[in-house]
Amino acid sequence: MTEERKKVLNVGRKIGALLGGIMFLLFGMVPAFYFGSFGTLTLISHLVGGPVEAGIIVRMLVVAGIIMGFLCSAFVSIVVGAVIGTALAYLTDVISSVSRHEPEKAKAYSEKSQ
Repeated sequence: MTEERKKVLNVGRKIGALLGGIMFLLFGMVPAFYFGSFGTLTLISHLVGGPVEAGIIVRMLVVAGIIMGFLCSAFVSIVVGAVIGTALAYLTDVISSVSRHEPEKAKAYSEKSQ
């Protein structure tokens, strides 16, 4: 892999990760809060065997679940954005390399025919 291709893929990866983080901030914060808190309450109620009271321990566990929901959702958004950015950068690099080599092939073909 050439140095130029590595740079292109690195830039694509960074732009994709940045866009994934922005998408998380715009569209992922509310679902992360909801699923983190709901998942924690569901898990606690299944472990206890019924409904739970709003005690200090339950509240602490719900806050920990919300933080885990935020972190997991943010990490997934950033990683998926980086993967998509890398794929698009690779596709762009392949297309540009084909178009870059096309005139050279045409020139070599015209020289052979003469």
